[in-house]
Amino acid sequence: MRRRRFLQIAAAALAVPGRAGAETLWQGRALGADVSVSLRGDAAAANAVLPRIENLLHGIEAEFSLHDPVSALSRLNRDGWLAPSPDFRALFAASDRVHRLTGGRFDPTVQPLWRALAEGRPIGPARAALGWNRVQVSPRTIRLAPGQALTFNGIAQGFATDRVRDLLAAVGFTHALVNIGEYAAIGGPFRIGVEDPIHGLLGQRALSGGCVATSSPGALTLGPSFHILDPMGRAPLWSTVSVEATTATLADGLSTALCFLDREAIARLSRTGHDLLSVTLVSPDGDLVTL
Repeated sequence: MRRRRFLQIAAAALAVPGRAGAETLWQGRALGADVSVSLRGDAAAANAVLPRIENLLHGIEAEFSLHDPVSALSRLNRDGWLAPSPDFRALFAASDRVHRLTGGRFDPTVQPLWRALAEGRPIGPARAALGWNRVQVSPRTIRLAPGQALTFNGIAQGFATDRVRDLLAAVGFTHALVNIGEYAAIGGPFRIGVEDPIHGLLGQRALSGGCVATSSPGALTLGPSFHILDPMGRAPLWSTVSVEATTATLADGLSTALCFLDREAIARLSRTGHDLLSVTLVSPDGDLVTL
């Protein structure tokens, strides 16, 4: 979540006031990404919900930003403990689920390693601090082991996407596409491209009521390392992983972790369900495989 101006309502020009079925397009910046919400329905209802989206995302940023020194996550990383909010507990639980589904490949305790690589420092002390199983959770607090810090950058955008979709569904929208770095659809179908930073646009998928998240380790580097880190120290096996799931939170976390699993392990996970609908893999050579 890079420092930035927070989101603004940049465009609702496609809305026709008072007309059922009108299209409203909102665009802005949130959680370190270009974001958009496309709505079909009453224009007045659409314009009324946009400030609520802004407030919701402000709240999520206040929980999970690494750049806001007073965010809940920053306070946990600084103080080593936190009395978490319901949202923090919900994302923590979702992270734990993805950690278990991927055999530990998704691990929010990689933050000290990420910082060491970004700053060109020795990584030995950071590696010693790794370990999701060392984070202690009680009914009232979350406590980190000495030297630990967490990042939810591999899952928080999906969480925000789900929250916005849930808000829109709750106020009655039946056709909407939410893009908060990951995609969530109400109704559809919507066409979502599968794009790789090296090989470009490789295909499209139709999204109807589901969610899609895509991760590409090579989109950003930390010196000699990719920006998506395996807690076990292995290099990514895939140039891009795109996951369709029933929630954007799950799709986001899985797309991060599956970069380090081989095809057979991903196929086994796909067959077991777990709200996972499909996985599209792009090999380093540009081959496209959908499981």
